[in-house]
Amino acid sequence: MFEFITNNEDRGQVGIGTLIVFIAMVLVAAIAAGVLINTAGFLQSQAEATGQESTDLVSERIDVTSEVGIVGNNSSGELKAIKITVSGAAGADQIDLSESTIQAVGPNGQANLVFTDEPANDSTSVDDIENASQLNASTFAVQDSDGNFVGSGNAVLDSDTDYTIVMNPATEPFGNMTASDVVDGDFVYAHKAGNDYVAFGESDTSSLDIVSPSSATTSVELNAPDLFTTDGEAVRL
Repeated sequence: MFEFITNNEDRGQVGIGTLIVFIAMVLVAAIAAGVLINTAGFLQSQAEATGQESTDLVSERIDVTSEVGIVGNNSSGELKAIKITVSGAAGADQIDLSESTIQAVGPNGQANLVFTDEPANDSTSVDDIENASQLNASTFAVQDSDGNFVGSGNAVLDSDTDYTIVMNPATEPFGNMTASDVVDGDFVYAHKAGNDYVAFGESDTSSLDIVSPSSATTSVELNAPDLFTTDGEAVRL
């Protein structure tokens, strides 16, 4: 009725086969577990990095508190400086303005403006910048609360400090002066003999995107009044 296996060699073969299958299953499970653990770690790191980037895009943003233009010549309707006062958004860490850029579209084209602490002439000292007309095309400078131009090491926004971004309204993309035209610090846009320079002025418009080092973007629209009345006055843009 019952059949007994009396062949010892047959019994050994069955046991070894089962052991091999068991070991193979353990190895496959271990490899699968290792892959899952590595994948989970990678996804966690990626999620943390993505979350930090998303947070920076919201919090590491530059707030604009005022936009003004300084009238250079009310007769020709030109500005001699564009000034934008900025601060760090609520909850932002330190923001280095020297690492920020401004994507500008104006009456004379578009340009990416970068920070400078050097005037357009041969001088290389930030202390030699006296006004916006010394700034080259596609650049901006930064003033502190006392009106002094600052170098890259000091142009850092924090919770206690505001700065003013200064741009030359006579140079591209606001005006039609190029880098080679800017040689001194006088207000000479449309008044140099033999040259027809035009600066950003009455009724002109421009759009700016201020991009922080973390790529957070703040949009600004500049709209000059239709009429200037006094040289040197500050007009809201």
